[in-house]
Amino acid sequence: GKPKFVVCAACHGPEGKGVPLAFPSLDGSARLAGDPSIPIRIVLHGLQGPIESGGQKFNNIMAPLGDLKDEEIADVLSYVRQSWGNDAAPVTADAVKTERAKHAARKTSWTADELK
Repeated sequence: GKPKFVVCAACHGPEGKGVPLAFPSLDGSARLAGDPSIPIRIVLHGLQGPIESGGQKFNNIMAPLGDLKDEEIADVLSYVRQSWGNDAAPVTADAVKTERAKHAARKTSWTADELK
């Protein structure tokens, strides 16, 4: 199924292709498909531009979605990490729980530089 995927699709589109100059593609995203702690932190706290993704520059804000349950975040990240051209390992609820605890004091969105 597509648990909570509608949350991502609202901006990134049902095919994960994003919106030029507004929202980056999730299909083929190194940031999404690499170290799972990075997309977990982005979903928990949001991401503020500028960022570069797929050779395009974006300067926008992704709102934090930390009110989703650990299991919901794990499910939706596992789904998008294994959809379209992506073939990354699933994300576990325990991994989400760990990142949530590690960054519990954070009140602002991440920047691309902080996530390197």
